[in-house]
Amino acid sequence: MRKLIATIALLAVIDTSVAVAQTVGLGNSSPPPPQSTNPDSRLLPAPVGHRQPRVDQVPDEKNLGDPNDPINRENAALDRMVKGICRGC
Repeated sequence: MRKLIATIALLAVIDTSVAVAQTVGLGNSSPPPPQSTNPDSRLLPAPVGHRQPRVDQVPDEKNLGDPNDPINRENAALDRMVKGICRGC
């Protein structure tokens, strides 16, 4: 049991020393960006997956497409089944 605890303690010490050694040599070698007086110019655009859609990119809720489309028929059937299960929803 003592050997197990000693081994775990030794591994913890080695693990933390390796982590510290990796961060010691890191320096910011790139120059800092120039300061801007306009606060909006410092904002970067959001990544593509995080952008809010514009009005022209959102489909109209009233235009559900072709009611004879198999997917729309399946969705309507599923909606009817769910309403039958949960009547108060």
